[in-house]
Amino acid sequence: MSKLWFKLISSTFILFSFISSAYAWDKGIYITQYILEQPAKLDYLIREAKATGINTFVIDHEYYSSHYAPAIAKVKAAGIKNVVRIVVFSDGGNAKQIHSLEHREQKYKFIHDAILAGADAVQLDYIRYSSKEPANPQHAKDIYQILKWFKAKINAENVPMEIDIFGEVSYYPSMHIGQDIEMFADSVDGVNPMVYPSHYWPYQKYSAEPYKTINNSLNALVGKFDDMPFKVHAFIEAANYHYVKKTSNAEKQKYLLQEIRAVEDAKGVSGWYVWSANNVYDNLFQVLKNNKTKSADFSKTKTAQK
Repeated sequence: MSKLWFKLISSTFILFSFISSAYAWDKGIYITQYILEQPAKLDYLIREAKATGINTFVIDHEYYSSHYAPAIAKVKAAGIKNVVRIVVFSDGGNAKQIHSLEHREQKYKFIHDAILAGADAVQLDYIRYSSKEPANPQHAKDIYQILKWFKAKINAENVPMEIDIFGEVSYYPSMHIGQDIEMFADSVDGVNPMVYPSHYWPYQKYSAEPYKTINNSLNALVGKFDDMPFKVHAFIEAANYHYVKKTSNAEKQKYLLQEIRAVEDAKGVSGWYVWSANNVYDNLFQVLKNNKTKSADFSKTKTAQK
C-alpha cells in the first residue's frame, strides 16, 4: 500500500470520526445513589431506558458504599453511559469553602472512586458561589481557577469533565454565583445549562412556553461561540415543580415533549438530561414510546478499571 493511499484512508477515517462525534446524541436521566443501589428499581430503570432509547444515566456519588461499584457495573453492562454527578459546594459555596483546597481534595476522592468504577464522564454541580452572595466580578474568576484544578486531574485519568450552570448564564454571566460561560470555555469539556422553564422569572410566563424558553436559551448559549469549544447537554425537568400536583399526566407528557423538541431543534447541542428529584420517569418513558424523537448514540462505554 502506497504512503499516499494510507494517508488518504487515514484522513477519511479522521473525518468520519469527527462527523460521527459531531452528530452523537445523548438522552439521559438523573439517578440518586440511593436509587442506584436498589436492585429492583435500578433494573426497572435500565429496562425502560433500553425500551425507550435512553443511553445515559447521570448518577450521584455522595457516599462510599460497597454496593456502588457493582451497581455501576450493571449499568455499564446494559450499554448505558455513566456520568457521575458530584455536588461540589452544597447549595453554592461561601468564600471560605471555595478557597479550601482540603474541601476540593475531599470531593476529588469521590470523583476518583467513580472513575475507578467506570465513569464515562464527570459532572460537577453546584460549582458556584451561593446565590445569596452579593454581586462580585471576582466570583467567576475564583470558580474558573477551581474548574481548571478539577479538569487537570480528571482529564489526566482520560475522562471528560462537564459542569452544570444556571439557565440564565446562557444569556449573560452571573456575578452573584460566579458563572461566566465565556470565561470558562477553555476549562470544561461539557456544559449542562439547567434550562428548566419553572426556574425563569416570572415562572408563570416561561412555564407556559417551555419550547420557546428552552430553545431560546440554548441558541443564546451556542451563539456566543463561532466554534463550540465544549459539548452542550440541556438539563430539562420531568415536571414543573410549581404545578406538579395540579397537572395531569397528559399535561406533563405534553410539557416534556415540548422540552425535548426544543433541545432537538437547537443547533450545536449534544442531547438532554431529564431531572426528577425523586427519579420518577414514567411520563418520560411514555412520551418516548409514543413519539418519534432523535435517536441516541449507543457507542461503547468506558471500560471499568476494577
